[in-house]
Amino acid sequence: MRVGSKGRYAVIALVDVAQNAGARPVALAEVAERQQISLSYLEQLFAMLRRSGLVVSSRGPGGGYRLGREAGEISVGEVFRAVEETGNASEGGRDWTSGSGATVSLWAALDDHIREFLEAVS
Repeated sequence: MRVGSKGRYAVIALVDVAQNAGARPVALAEVAERQQISLSYLEQLFAMLRRSGLVVSSRGPGGGYRLGREAGEISVGEVFRAVEETGNASEGGRDWTSGSGATVSLWAALDDHIREFLEAVS
């Protein structure tokens, strides 16, 4: 599982939405200001999160985003999968968990531990 900046920012933003959602949806401009994240970047991330069903949006005055499910039902792993490129732990286009060599099993095991950990955290 790729653990990159998109996933990290998406988790930060979703936690913000979860903490600030009350009777009304949370505007991305508010999240951007509180978390010091570019609004256009958040818009890109939330489009991916919406397609994955992790958030729902409402338009118009008072519009914004809410979580698609209860916060405790959304794993951090789901968030990463929604916004990060698919595939194994890779860097610079290289898949470290495939092929041959003495360290392939090391990287594959690390990837499994990361995935298990992120799936266990909501």
